[in-house]
Amino acid sequence: MAEQIVTSSREKGGKHSNRRLRWSGMTPAILYGHGQENVCLTVPSDALAAALRHGSRLIGLTGAVTESAFIRDLQWDTYGTHVLHVDFTRVSVDELVKVHLTVELRGQAPGVKEGGTVEQLVHDVHIECPAGSIPEKLFVNINHLKLNDAITLATLELPAKASALGDPEDIVVHCIIPVVKTDADSDEAGVAEPEVIGAKKDEEEEE
Repeated sequence: MAEQIVTSSREKGGKHSNRRLRWSGMTPAILYGHGQENVCLTVPSDALAAALRHGSRLIGLTGAVTESAFIRDLQWDTYGTHVLHVDFTRVSVDELVKVHLTVELRGQAPGVKEGGTVEQLVHDVHIECPAGSIPEKLFVNINHLKLNDAITLATLELPAKASALGDPEDIVVHCIIPVVKTDADSDEAGVAEPEVIGAKKDEEEEE
């Protein structure tokens, strides 16, 4: 279910009016898309912050407008702690949108008991999915990941009607035997090139 945020109308203003809105606990916003006119709005800053904490992308706007909207863009302050302005775009719950999601592993790979180690190579992905089905994160179950098994973009479990964007063969996570650096490798890397004694002597004689 989409987060609900109550909106208010506002006149398009400059920096000073927007600053006054933020001091009063409101965040300037704009709603656009679907060939309809742009609408200048304000939203409660605390409600917007709560929606962002929950990872919500689809927002149910009420009050001045009644729309399903997608958070298209956020303008942050210098320290990245407060939103100065938010762009909403009109969207239907079945409309396909492109989103960026964090990948989080869930479970324990049986390959670890076989001597393997789990390596996560991709930590975030871009997917295209219905606006009403956007997850907070993309959870990847590794309970069936055996030694030398891999999960690629093509084999990710995604929401219905969703697809991953990128090379299908890209490995997201795999379980492999760890590469152990031996003492011999370290010694070889640390061996200095031997001094050419004869060359130094020849130089001295020429002087």
